[in-house]
Amino acid sequence: MAATASPGAGGMDGKPRTSPKSVKFLFGGLAGLSAGLLRQATYTTTRLGIYTVLFERLTGADGTPPGFLLKALIGMTAGATGAFVGTPAEVALIRMTADGRLPPDQRRGYKNVFNALIRIAREEGVPTLWRGCIPTMARAVVVNAAQLASYSQSKQFLLDSGYFSDNILCHFCASMISGLVTTAASMPVDIAKTRIQNMRMIDGKPEYKNGLDVLVKVVRYEGFFSLWKGFTPYYARLGPHTVLTFIFLEQMNKAYKRLFLSG
Repeated sequence: MAATASPGAGGMDGKPRTSPKSVKFLFGGLAGLSAGLLRQATYTTTRLGIYTVLFERLTGADGTPPGFLLKALIGMTAGATGAFVGTPAEVALIRMTADGRLPPDQRRGYKNVFNALIRIAREEGVPTLWRGCIPTMARAVVVNAAQLASYSQSKQFLLDSGYFSDNILCHFCASMISGLVTTAASMPVDIAKTRIQNMRMIDGKPEYKNGLDVLVKVVRYEGFFSLWKGFTPYYARLGPHTVLTFIFLEQMNKAYKRLFLSG
């Protein structure tokens, strides 16, 4: 008996066909690219710039670095400022990436990040661009206090151990430690921030009251450890991101000092 070709395996001529779901997945993943780039250009540059400037100004005249608590405070300041600047791009990013999962009649259909920002301001008001700003800043305070302070502290510890010199290997190891600490500290507030920014109105009322309400409902209905659900993939994403961020930052700082401050 002749075998019949499965409709999902190809067309009538036997040639493979691209699944519509695959196309949707591919372009859905690229939908928020412009928003992601703008977020990095605003949030990341602001926080790293402020942290570097404050860290250098608070370093002692003899080269003694600030203590851990002061590093954490600097990180909090840098994170909160960067988060405020980057919130509009973050709102656009979350909406654009979530658009493909919505029913067709509920999709917003933003063309790019600038179209999203203009339409949000026009259709929902300028303050909507900063919706979820408080939990976003709270997350940034936690993330940057953990990430920037733990990186500086880990780097200092590795250098003081005598087994490392101030090179890429040291920066890599300190970054991986920082990524681990940051993942554990940031996941609960990250859940609160994302759910608030992506929430919808239900019977004329917002789905959540505030970030604390999100955390309470998650713990109540999904369990306490759901706050760290997906820890491994989260760290697999944040670890390399942290490594590349600090390695590039260290190299740019060295190049800047060599080119502009050595003379």
